[in-house]
Parts: sequence; C-alpha cells; structure tokens
Amino acid sequence: MRILHLAWEYPPVMYGGLGRHVHALAHAQAEAGHDVLVITQAPPGWESSQPESHDAGVRVLRACADPRERDPSDLLGHVAHMEWAFVDAGEDLLASWEPEVIHAHDWMVSHAAVALRRTSRAPLVATIHATEAGRNRGWITTELSTRIHALEWWLANTADVVITCSQAMREEVRDLFGRSDSQVIPNGISRAGWQRPNGSVARMRQAHAPQGPLIAYTGRVEWEKGVQVLLEAMPRVRAERPDVRLVVAGRGSYLPDLESQARRLGIDDVTSFLGWVSEQDLRALVAAADVAVAPSLYEPFGLVALEASALGTPVIVSDTGGLSEFAAAGDCATAVPPGDPDRLASAIIGDLADPAAARDRAGRAADALAERYDWGGISLRTVGAYRDAAQALAAPPFDARLDRAATRHAIEPPTFRAPLGRLLDLRP
Repeated sequence: MRILHLAWEYPPVMYGGLGRHVHALAHAQAEAGHDVLVITQAPPGWESSQPESHDAGVRVLRACADPRERDPSDLLGHVAHMEWAFVDAGEDLLASWEPEVIHAHDWMVSHAAVALRRTSRAPLVATIHATEAGRNRGWITTELSTRIHALEWWLANTADVVITCSQAMREEVRDLFGRSDSQVIPNGISRAGWQRPNGSVARMRQAHAPQGPLIAYTGRVEWEKGVQVLLEAMPRVRAERPDVRLVVAGRGSYLPDLESQARRLGIDDVTSFLGWVSEQDLRALVAAADVAVAPSLYEPFGLVALEASALGTPVIVSDTGGLSEFAAAGDCATAVPPGDPDRLASAIIGDLADPAAARDRAGRAADALAERYDWGGISLRTVGAYRDAAQALAAPPFDARLDRAATRHAIEPPTFRAPLGRLLDLRP
C-alpha cells in the first residue's frame, strides 16, 4: 500500500510523543512491505535543494519554510507557512507518486491534508493525538484556542476514518466534535529499541542518587503533565526517605514555575531539573530509577509508561486517560487520582518500601508490551483502518454527519464564536 503521512514533527524535529509515534508507525509499515512516505518539517539548516531522504525504508520529504518570513510568536502563522510548504512538496510528489491513503497527525497538518486529499482523491485518515480543550483543563476561552479547536473539529469531521490512541480519547473526540465512530489503536513501543544501557545506568545512578532511591519524571514540562503534583508530594516522601532524589528530564514552558515551586517547598536540594537530555541519557535515567512517575492531569495515552516498562522500571501513573487504561490492563502500574499529592506520595513510599512487589508489577507491564503494544500489530490494525477509509470514500455520502458539516472534500474549516467556554469536565 502507498501510504503518505503528514506530521509536523518527525526526528530530528521533535517536541513530544507525536514524532516518536509517526516514526515508529512508518517504520513498522515499511517493514511490513508498504511504500511509506512522510512529509514533515525540515530542521534548521536543512539543505532545501535536497528535500528527500531515506530513513531505513521510509522516504522522508522535509518541507523547508524560511523562518525569517514569519513572526516567531505567531503560532498560526507558523503553521500556515509550514502547511504551504507541505502542499508544495506534496503536489510535486503527486506528479510521480500517488498515495492510496493520506494519514494526517493532528490539526497542524489539517489544511495540507485536505488539500492533498482533494488533489489525489485518496482517502483521509486522521489520528487525533490530543485536543486543545484537553490541554487547557477542558476550557476554550481565547481566540487562538477557539481557532485551534475549529481546526480540530474540521479535521475530525472531514476525515474518512478517525483514529484515537485510547478509549478516553475516543470519548473526548465524541464529546468535542460529535464523531462517535473513532477507531481505538494504541501507541506502541519497540522493546528491541528500549534495552537497558547498563554502563550508562550506573553513571546516571552515581550522578543523581548514589546512596538512596531515585524517582524519575521524563517528558514535556507543561501544566497538564502534572509535575507540580509530584513536587507537592515530595516533602512527604522525603520525610519517610530523607535520602530520596527526584530527577525531572524534559523541557517546556512550565519549567520556571516548577523550579520556583521546588525552592518554595524546600526540596530544591534533592530535585534536579535536567531540561532536554539525549535519548541515551533518557533511557539510562529511567532504567536507573527505582520508580518512574507519570503524574499527568490530562494524558491521551502516556507513552512514557510504556518506555519505563520496557526498561523494567516500576511505574506510578495518574488515573486518567490512556494512563488509566494501561494501568488497569493486567495491573501494569499503580494508578492514583490525578492532582492528589497525598495519594501519589503514598504510592511512591509504598514502592520504595516494597521493591519486590514493585518489580513484580514491572514484570507484568513488560509482558503486556508484547501482547498489546507491539508496533507490528499496531501497524496491521492501522492499515485495516486505511482500508475502512477507502470503503467509506467509495460509499455514497449519506452519513448525516458528512451531509450536515459538508465536510467530504471540504476546503474551509468552520468558524466558531469565541470564547466557547468549558467543553470538557476534566479532573481535577
């Protein structure tokens, strides 16, 4: 099958989990014998005269957009500029290669996806990785958020098939966009690529917790990731284990607030904020930790829980979204209410007091990876969704959703009046 992915991030241009997802899915599809091409952003300094590269069987077109032509603070302007470059690259591509499916990843590629679907007449599949309302505590109250929400609504309703990574996200897409037929296909992980780097593990342990237990958080540092809840739990953990150390690895807009919070709580001497770390150091840190914590307040899936499990590290997660589903399936992780530092502290103290039980849970999680989160199986299910999309495109458009929204091959997103207010009832 000829598969075209559109993604605003793809290695080495990475901001979060979306780029990892697209990279792993594209590789699994190529390994299964499909002809896979990704259109994505070019990194700074990319040679625009040679936009195409090959990534272990995956063709990658990196669309170059001159950052001097836009205001760096204008997110929508940046996205529009990027999408124009995507469309230019895609239309040049269509002269010699026609996709059998277009797979769009999130709202930042919605215009490019619809434009190329219109030119190629290929079915459109959209993965909704997260939503603007979810990222903003359930609220849409600013002009920017309203416009992003409109683009998400449009992409969800114009796609022939929608994919979500968890049942929780399926319900979110239903509640926000009225699309109740999303297919749930989870994120995955390649266990072969997540092996313990033993030499680096010892180095990381010596650097951060040479004499006591180590707690690790890895991922984006934004409000919805809940690192502030983990910091709030640390004084109680420290009272039980004075030798405990916490390492936060990741970058994001919330980092200055967290550093101030650590000083205010008096835990800055046992807390390290590493910012961005290399992939090798990230794996070494998680493998060295006694406990990995994913304290998210909002989490569509929670890839960090799979990564920690692949490295054999016990995981404590918030009972929300995809993290909750991972924890519940086979008792793979301890789940605590989101936003509850006392319950989180109790869970951490419990794991540190009974490491054997924590390791048993980590073993169950590792087994679950092979059973439910293998990229080969996820690729197979995704290609099945592509075939469903082709059938949907060939069928007469009697679907009331399509008729009402005039979305099949639509070229304009809807306009919502701002502000919309609270759209989701999210805890806490």
